[in-house]
Amino acid sequence: MDLDNRYPSVPYLAEAARRRLPHFLWEFLDSATGDGDPADRANLDALGQVALMPAVLKGKPQPDLSTEFLGRRYKVPFGVAPVGMSGVFWPGAEAILARTAARTGMAYCQSTMAATTPEAVGPHLGESGWFQLYPPKEPETRRDICRRAKAAGFHTLVMTIDLPGASRRERQRRADVRQPPALTPRVIRDCALRPAWALQRLAHGRPRLETLDPYVEAQPSLPGTNHVGYLIREAPDWDYLKALRDEWDGPLILKGVMDPEPVARMVEEGVDALWVSNHGGRQFAAAPAAIDMLPVIREIVGPDYPLVFCSGIRSGTDILRAIACGADMVMLGRAWQFGVSALGEAGAAQVAHILTDGMMADMYQLGIARPVEVRDRRRDVPG
Repeated sequence: MDLDNRYPSVPYLAEAARRRLPHFLWEFLDSATGDGDPADRANLDALGQVALMPAVLKGKPQPDLSTEFLGRRYKVPFGVAPVGMSGVFWPGAEAILARTAARTGMAYCQSTMAATTPEAVGPHLGESGWFQLYPPKEPETRRDICRRAKAAGFHTLVMTIDLPGASRRERQRRADVRQPPALTPRVIRDCALRPAWALQRLAHGRPRLETLDPYVEAQPSLPGTNHVGYLIREAPDWDYLKALRDEWDGPLILKGVMDPEPVARMVEEGVDALWVSNHGGRQFAAAPAAIDMLPVIREIVGPDYPLVFCSGIRSGTDILRAIACGADMVMLGRAWQFGVSALGEAGAAQVAHILTDGMMADMYQLGIARPVEVRDRRRDVPG
């Protein structure tokens, strides 16, 4: 099968994933929050408004996608964003994506809420490993998770700061998505309608948040939620950030930055990079589009401070749009899960190909040899 003809872009892989996954899982993966996923739509619409001016009479450039970021060299300026429970979409998804990242020369960020442990994924990482931390309440839990991640080969720590509490995700409620997963009649029906997925899932057992297993046994339940992540999670403050900065010996990134007001202090507190994101529209329906805040935050931190971006990225063109607006590294979450859910390891490789090939094709049109040069090609569209 010629994958590039059958799946030439991420939306084709998304449609294949929708046909393969049970309905409740598709809703978990594809949905945001709010009636009609308004923040997710805003991300996509705002990205589409970023215009890049093509060039002429420039000859044919030789695109070089390699990127220096936080003292490391990556072959491409994009990577895998953390997605909780990604192993539920397809068994072994975390290891598949880590291997793909190592082969492609990109960053791979594993979630605290992954369906496997950092120790299990570590052998597949190469030099690609970032670890995303949902901040635990207990200092000992925090230190132990960070110790395990570092020992497994994750060199960069990403603390998510935009989840002070659970959001209302209406599509997920309608689909009977529960945490922990429950075999309700609707879920059983959905699984029976997707036998290929169900057989794979049965062969690998019921997924769970394996990284958290050692820490949840003594935790009391919280009113209104059975999600074990919220049983240990803290809403961090400045003192928490300082403690983490003192403890973690390596690059530290804060993920979920949208508000410009605290940005200068974040830099002063010794944070090595900021990750501009509205969580793909999954937390707060009234949030502005993430790409609209990226130039604002770039202006505050200056031209040389490292910025990561995600939310709404689906193509090589989108990656260049984000770089044009100020990003140094661009991460994708759902796109990789669509690929793995549709085709397993071949799907992850196809996403990497789509993004790389798309960036290079656009760089020819823009007359640029390095991704960062796209900042000179950004244009405001007349209203």
